[in-house]
Amino acid sequence: MVLPLTARRGFEDRLATHWNAFGDPDGSLPLWAVVLVPAAIWIALVVSAVFWRAARRWRGAVLVSCGVLLAGEQASIVRANLHHAQWRDADSVTVGAVATVLAAAAAAVVGVLASGRPASPAAPGEGSRMDIPAGERRVWLARTENPWLYALAAVAGVVALAALLVGLGDPARPMWLLIAPFAFVSTAVLACSSVRVRVAERGLDVAFGPLGWPVRHWDAADIEWARAEHRTPTQVGGWGYRLSGLGTTVMLRSGECLVIRAGGKDFAVSVDDAERAAALLNSLAGAHTGRA
Repeated sequence: MVLPLTARRGFEDRLATHWNAFGDPDGSLPLWAVVLVPAAIWIALVVSAVFWRAARRWRGAVLVSCGVLLAGEQASIVRANLHHAQWRDADSVTVGAVATVLAAAAAAVVGVLASGRPASPAAPGEGSRMDIPAGERRVWLARTENPWLYALAAVAGVVALAALLVGLGDPARPMWLLIAPFAFVSTAVLACSSVRVRVAERGLDVAFGPLGWPVRHWDAADIEWARAEHRTPTQVGGWGYRLSGLGTTVMLRSGECLVIRAGGKDFAVSVDDAERAAALLNSLAGAHTGRA
């Protein structure tokens, strides 16, 4: 989305988007379509990778290669149309197209090698327990942050703010096409950049972002089991709030995670000292349900 918008002064409102076998442009689209169509394709790919189980095995390769393909396609279109008054005068994209296809193929290989096979979930009921003397109450607290996600949120926020300021200077520019997606990305990434986890008698609370909102809560009586488990971004499909064959994972750093099962679904969050949190949750859940 960024490439056509940042270079829009260099061409007209229509851009050449298709070339014949001789390298001459023979089809065009308006600027808004050049911006939004690849974004719509990318959203469809991500949704399919998340919710279509059959695609999960190959989603690393598909998303990485298609991301490279879409970015390369946009770069080639912008370069070919730059400094041409009419789209029919656009340059050839043959070299850029070949380079993009080769780069996408290489990215697909990297995606296959990096995807790996997710670890099989442990059997339900596993996990230690904590002895809580009669009359005592125990509370467990933890916080995890990812500075790289903070930085990404900041960069996206700066781009959205810069686009807003530019748009104020020239209201005729459709800068909302740049402001809206980057503002959304900044907010979403910031919300997934840190978590605060609390285990107490009422159950488990996971608060997101620097403001501690939104908050996900599970009653102790609804938790079937809890355990500590080592997970990596490769296993769950990346950083942040991830959906995978292992359930939902809030992946902020590779390593120890607190994993629970409630309502037949698994939820995991990156925290230190997860073994102690799991033991306390198992004890609290047992006290509420009468499980031995």
